This record gives sequence, C-alpha cells and structure tokens, in this order.
Amino acid sequence: MDTHNFGFDFNALAEKDRDHMIHPWVDLGLTKTREPLIVVEGEGATVTDAKGHRMIDGIGGMWCVNVGYGRNEIAEAIAEQARRLCYFSPFGIIATPPSIEFAARLAEYAPGDLKHVFFTTGGSTAVDSALRFVSFRNNFLGKPKKKHIITREFAYHGSSLLSASVSGKPADRGNMDLITDIIHHLPVPNPYRRPEGMTLEQFCDEKVADLEKKILELGPENVACFIAEPLLASGGVIVPPPGYQKRTWEICRKYDVLYISDEVVTGFGRLGHVFASKPVFDIEPDIITCAKGLTSGYVPLGAMLVSDRLFAELTETAGKGQFFANGYTYSAHPVACAAGLANLDIIEREDICGRVRENGPYFQKRMAELLELDIVGDVRGSHFMVCVETTADKQQKLAPPVQWDVAWRIFEKCRPKGLMVRPLSHLIILSPPLVITRAQIDETVEVLKQGIKEVFDDLTREGLRTKA
Repeated sequence: MDTHNFGFDFNALAEKDRDHMIHPWVDLGLTKTREPLIVVEGEGATVTDAKGHRMIDGIGGMWCVNVGYGRNEIAEAIAEQARRLCYFSPFGIIATPPSIEFAARLAEYAPGDLKHVFFTTGGSTAVDSALRFVSFRNNFLGKPKKKHIITREFAYHGSSLLSASVSGKPADRGNMDLITDIIHHLPVPNPYRRPEGMTLEQFCDEKVADLEKKILELGPENVACFIAEPLLASGGVIVPPPGYQKRTWEICRKYDVLYISDEVVTGFGRLGHVFASKPVFDIEPDIITCAKGLTSGYVPLGAMLVSDRLFAELTETAGKGQFFANGYTYSAHPVACAAGLANLDIIEREDICGRVRENGPYFQKRMAELLELDIVGDVRGSHFMVCVETTADKQQKLAPPVQWDVAWRIFEKCRPKGLMVRPLSHLIILSPPLVITRAQIDETVEVLKQGIKEVFDDLTREGLRTKA
C-alpha cells in the first residue's frame, strides 16, 4: 500500500492517547501499554494511519461508512447547514427543514405503514427509544402488565442501560449492572452450532419454538415485544436458518407481541436494500431502528420508524395532554439530517444497493475460500457482512483457547499488509464500505488468507497447535 507523510508526531499523539483517552471496549489491562492505531484520513474504501500506512477498511469504520470516505457532497451539505442553522431544539412543535425532509424520505423506503420517524443520536438511543415507546404505548392503552421483552443470546442492541440489557453478548455483560427482571434471552439461532445430525429445517423449527414457548411461559398478556437483528451482527454475523425471521414475526402477530427489527447494521445497503426487513426477509415489523449507514457515519444520527397503526392509537383526541417523555438534545439535529439527505442522494444516484446485490455474492464466494484453511471452522454472512470463525479443532468445532489470542494475532498480521479487520475473541468480522471494488475484495481475501496462515504457523511453532 502507498504511504504518505502527514507530519504528525506519532509518539506525542500516542502518549496523549494513553494519558487521556478512555476508549470504548478497551482491554483495561493493556490501555497504558498497547500502541494505539491512529487513523487520520480516508478515501473510498481505504483509510490511512498517522504513520502514513494505507489500508483497506474491512470494517467500514464500525459497520457504518457505507458510501465510503471522502464524500465531498456530504461534507458540503454538513457545512452549508451548519452555516445556515447549526442547531435548534426539536422538542414539542419545533422542526427544521432537513429533519422534516429526511423523515419523509425515509418513510418512502419503509415497509408497510412504518411512516412515522423519531430521530435519535445513534443506534443505542434508537433502540432505547423504541423500547420506551412500547412501554409507553402499553401503559397508555391500559395494559400495564405487558412489560416483558424477549431478545436473544449474542444479540447486540446498544450500550445504554436498557439497550445493553437486551443485548446478549456474554463478553459485554461482565461487571455491568443490567435490567434482568423483565428481559429474557432466547438461545442464539446459530446454524453452525446446531446439534450434530440436525437439519437446518429442524433447527429452524426449534428456534421458532423457543420464541413461542417463552411467550406462552410468560403469558402473552405480559409480553411487550420481541427485538431482533435480522442478522446478529456484532455477536458474530450469525445468519439464522432460512425462514426464521418470517416465522418469528408471525408468532409475534399471533400473540399480540410487537416486533422490533433492529436494522442499525443491516439497513442502508449492507444487505442490498435501504431496509432489509421486507425485501430480504418478507416481514413488516411494528418498529424499525436504524443508525450507522443512516449518515454513513459522517455525523451521529439514529432513528426509529413506527407504524401508523401504533402511532394512531396514541394521537389526536386520545393523546391530548399526554407526552411521550423521551428525546435528546440532539434529536433530529439539522446538520445530521442534512448529512443523511446527502447520503441518501448518493445511495440512490449511484445505485449503491444494486451494486451490493451484484458484488455481495462475489464477496461471499471469495471469503468462503478461507474454509480451506485448517484453522477456519466457519465462514458465514450475507452480502457485505462476514464472519470468519477460527477453531482449535475443525471436526469438533472447538473454539481456540482465549490465551491463543487468535483474532488479535490475525488483526496484527493483516495491518502491515494493508487490511484492517475487526478481531473479536476468535472471530474475524468484516463489513467494508459498500463502494469496495472487486479488485479490493480480491486483495482483502488474499491478505486475510495469508494472515491466517501466518498465525497458524506461529501457533504451531509455539507448540500451541499441531498441523493436521
């Protein structure tokens, strides 16, 4: 990869980082010793660090830089709106033209009757708002016992108290106080981990039955909602068996349980559509949450989309004197909404979703080549969401010991070769910008393949692993 000299004093920046920055999800035991990766520039599907090293961004920032880096059109929209009106409160009856126009544009893409939009500051606050809306609605309608929320193990829905409580990644729950009395986690619908000899169809039956059994166990009159990512993203790009999403949605309809589709990751092109719920999974949720690709990460913004049916129950005569006491200083921020409008213009004009539908299967096919490696147990995903799961024993599907630090080793091998991936325990996750080219896809696969091979050789040389 090409390098550039940005004139940064890397050592000085690194020292300030260690002395003053608290990073999200940092290993606290290493925060004062591990060298930071300082990213200073991006263009298209690549980023450049403070040492001038350019890499393909295999993680799209954090699932979010969908239209790629360096989009002057979005930057100009941000600057123009900031000059005209940098901010005004959205509370009560107040609005700005960008927030109104962006809500209307999103409603055009939403499935079914999800035509009302509540803007938040990101994915966590979108999920938090959705769950609070469900609680508010049930209380409003005289159903105060409908409080229980059903979610899944290995789900990720955010890091506010409520959204973190409905998340189910085991590693994220240590030392944290969470809401537990009304939140219930179903077993993860991960086909790779299904019992030996069980077909995908049988596994789907079992996972759908998990939801119905839990609703009946709690009593439908007590269950408020089921919240689900169409694909479980941060939990390891877990793709439920075919038909699972549609059947769980139907179970919710059967028992008057609201269905929240968390499209924070899957929305805005990552699966080839602005919203994946209807075109990919054939469901029309009651609520959709979104963020990340909503502005392609250029500025923070999140949203929940609520069905007309639900909103109508709460408004006009029935709602007089009632207040949905939820919101944020930066809800419907005019600069963020201007960025979202420019982002959506690019998605439409360049047919980003069509490009994903064309190149996504190629990405999946190339990534599947990694299954040839002895240390790779599973490669799963859809379009521009992929997880490579490493293993200590391919036949028994054993996860490598934590001490091997496999994913981090792979991350460290790939960086000098020009690729950034996301290490997560023994998993490598990729979610590149949607503008990645086929040549860059080929490079991604070849670099990752070489990095994994080198880690396997290192583990063998260290006596931690023997070759088959």
